[in-house]
Amino acid sequence: MPAASASSTPTINFYARGTARRIARRATVLAATAALSVTGLLATAPTAQAAMPTPVSAATARTYLASLTVKAEGSSSGYSRDLFPHWITQSGACNTREVVLKRDGSGVVQDSSCAAVSGSWFSEYDGATWTVASDLDIDHMVPLAEAWRSGASSWTTAKRQQFANDLTRPQLIAVTDNVNQSKGDQDPAEWLPSRTSYLCTYVRAWVHTKYYWGLSVDSAEKSALQSVLNGC
Repeated sequence: MPAASASSTPTINFYARGTARRIARRATVLAATAALSVTGLLATAPTAQAAMPTPVSAATARTYLASLTVKAEGSSSGYSRDLFPHWITQSGACNTREVVLKRDGSGVVQDSSCAAVSGSWFSEYDGATWTVASDLDIDHMVPLAEAWRSGASSWTTAKRQQFANDLTRPQLIAVTDNVNQSKGDQDPAEWLPSRTSYLCTYVRAWVHTKYYWGLSVDSAEKSALQSVLNGC
């Protein structure tokens, strides 16, 4: 997810320009999910191919979503990726990124520094298959900046580090790098994977993560999540 600094004038302009884009994207995504529900494309939950921890069921996700605090997104003021330390060492020479690459890939071979030197990765977001690790980003299902605006701004740095390196919840997944970059810090009212068969898994994972970490949702985000979950 692209870094964003709230300390410079260009960044302030970026968020100002981003407001209009967010509104337009939310309208587009809501229309798309409504159309998908009508055509029945969301009727069947997909079988996940990456080994991200399995999110809660659609029924449980609907229960979780109903319990989340709904309020307007907070400010991005003060946000920095450095406030969410990652990728931390998990064991030996392996950091969180390398652990996820090994977990989500097939036939992954790592060198003595734990870097993935070969293997195959299927990107759930777009259906692409890659054989070079540098073509993959590790996506934070709930982006760091989104988490900041949803409650993480009040967390300790230690808690933000746990969130940014969470291997237990469905929060980290290896996906095509430019697809992850196009997602940026957008929520499901603004961005959803193009691979429709993964939508149910995606929103279940999003709700699971927000619920576990006690993060809020805004009204448009909740509506988009409900639209997809209703078809799961």
